[in-house]
Amino acid sequence: MFDLPALTAAVQQHGRVARVVIASHDGSAPRETGASMLVWASGQSGTIGGGALEHQATLAARDQTQACTLARIPLGPALGQCCGGAVTLVTEVFTASTLPQGPIVARSVDGSPMPLAVQRLMAQARGQGAQPVTQLLQGWLVEPVLTPKRQLWLWGAGHVGRAIVAVMAPLPDLSITWVDVALDRFPNSIPSGVTALPAPELAQAVALAPRDAEHLILTFSHLLDLDICHRALIHGFLRCGLIGSATKWARFQKRLTELGHSPIEIAKITCPIGQPALGKHPQAIALGVAAEFLHQAQSPAQVANPKEAPCSI
Repeated sequence: MFDLPALTAAVQQHGRVARVVIASHDGSAPRETGASMLVWASGQSGTIGGGALEHQATLAARDQTQACTLARIPLGPALGQCCGGAVTLVTEVFTASTLPQGPIVARSVDGSPMPLAVQRLMAQARGQGAQPVTQLLQGWLVEPVLTPKRQLWLWGAGHVGRAIVAVMAPLPDLSITWVDVALDRFPNSIPSGVTALPAPELAQAVALAPRDAEHLILTFSHLLDLDICHRALIHGFLRCGLIGSATKWARFQKRLTELGHSPIEIAKITCPIGQPALGKHPQAIALGVAAEFLHQAQSPAQVANPKEAPCSI
């Protein structure tokens, strides 16, 4: 998918940015169709699979003078790779004046007029909301603009929160709202796709979250953690995870029961989060949480229904 916010941010920061996308492939390839990377004079982001293919594509993108190029690369003969397939790359150069618009980006890569097949795809997208897959079709590259499918609300910008953001922010189809009590709790640089939300009355910000959001609660205070759990159960959520030990969770279950929540409701919160066997280092916790988060995508959860507040903390 076409990550327009990431491209826009890169252009704003670096000026001229080349975007390299795998438009199609035959046989085995390092990445799937639609995988892309951004390249500018002094750096890059994203990946089309690494190795010789990415290295060559990066060098070519930095030297490219044309607005758009199309190249089919047989991985074995051209690069000596063992994948055995061939990859078609489209490389486009963008500036602030050439950023695309709309929910679907369709453009010619060989100068040909829009074919009827692409016109039909565009009409279906407008009239029926049918989002096409990324494809190279009769000389036109068609890509849907990336729209995050999962919304993660992350409570706490300490060591673990920062490690989780570093691991999970690059994931596709994910929007992260990162909440803490003050702006100076956050790092100076916030990754693309992450919105920092300072909220002095932290737990009250639960009311701002969509009811199909997924929550990870890991603030500096057990009292805040408890209050956020309590308000999340009242507000409703898709999933909710709490950092902590078995002892912490036992105390929280008792306290949440006293606050009027039933055992069935309380069981909708997962504690501990991640994979405790990996250890307590922030990066180890983040890796376990990210793996768990990706597995959850394969088993859809039901939204926890909102209810009337039984009492306050």
